[in-house]
Amino acid sequence: MQACGVIVEYNPFHNGHDYHLHKAKQTAGADCIIAVMSGNFLQRGEPAIVDKFSRAKMAIDQGADIVIELPYSSTVQHSDLFAEGAITLLNELQVSSVCFGSELGTIAPFLHTYHSYKNNEALFYQTLKEQLSLGVSYPKASEYAYQSINIDFNETLDLTKPNNILGFSYIKAIKSINPIIQPFTIKRKQSDYHDKHLTTPYASATSIRHQLLNEAIISQQIQETMPERTADRLKNYHETAGTWHHWEDYFSLLQYRVLTMDTQGLAAIHGVDEGLENRLIKTAKNATSFQNWMDNLKSKRYTQTRLQRMFTHLLTNTSKKTMNQLQQQPFPYIRLLGLSEQGRAYLNHTKKERTVPIFTQFSKPDSLMMEVEERVSNAYYAILAPHIRENMRKQEFEPPYRG
Repeated sequence: MQACGVIVEYNPFHNGHDYHLHKAKQTAGADCIIAVMSGNFLQRGEPAIVDKFSRAKMAIDQGADIVIELPYSSTVQHSDLFAEGAITLLNELQVSSVCFGSELGTIAPFLHTYHSYKNNEALFYQTLKEQLSLGVSYPKASEYAYQSINIDFNETLDLTKPNNILGFSYIKAIKSINPIIQPFTIKRKQSDYHDKHLTTPYASATSIRHQLLNEAIISQQIQETMPERTADRLKNYHETAGTWHHWEDYFSLLQYRVLTMDTQGLAAIHGVDEGLENRLIKTAKNATSFQNWMDNLKSKRYTQTRLQRMFTHLLTNTSKKTMNQLQQQPFPYIRLLGLSEQGRAYLNHTKKERTVPIFTQFSKPDSLMMEVEERVSNAYYAILAPHIRENMRKQEFEPPYRG
């Protein structure tokens, strides 16, 4: 059996994702699609609008065969660490290919850019380090570093586009971890990643979230952007939880944390660097909302994405020490969130080739990774009413969804 991996967030699942899933299976000639999915917090440092269990069900409903969770230590990170974690898990599950969406849609420029980068890697990182030391943001420093090795975004691969950036990180991770894995890419359908204007039938997840948060209902227009069962999953979650998850709901928790911690405690949190703890305390005192706080913190050095990741680590109480320990250890287990009958057959077919155990549900924490994942789950559900929160947390101890 041949498996193709996809690396996803599904925040929420929509028609573009449905297209990607089926096109990936067709392009790769795969028997099985394995999705590595971000958990309750996402790569850009945001709470997912609905929890990982609902999003895993959406994926299995629409044709994914296996959904596994990308651990928190790899998820809320810049693109290279995010990609490294995802490809490591897919390699452990013996995929023969990986298919990702991109703004470009053809794989050759990704490979060409990779070879240029690899041949000039030392100069790239020297320039990157120099730019960061000058206070330049990571995205802009990366752009300068690529220019230093004569990679022209207009002529080859535009690495200012979010999906191209992730795609290039996937290529780097594949070449490092297992070059035998074959990469494919599919061009995104219609809407731009950051587009807040809702279009049908293909819309960006950003525009869908924007509409949901403004209306708090699943309108007919939103339903036209996603499969019917996905819309039903969203409705069920909102009816059960009573809310969508977004940063404003966590504002008072974050403000309380900052105003009751000393500078030493804040400085120990992963992502609180370069004296940011002082700026955090100063701005927290007068902040009236999460976005107001963010507007007062943002600068050329501190981008919104970087600050959101920092706030995620603050909310989940993840220290620099803990993150370093997690990143120096191999994954102790793979967390299974959902599977189809085909997925179960594939796992049986490859079980002798795997070296990492597959966990289907939480047990008593027996590793640092599981301790962190439990804390992350608690933080995510913290905004819900106590009886609802407890019922949501019980999902961690239940078997994975079977489609």
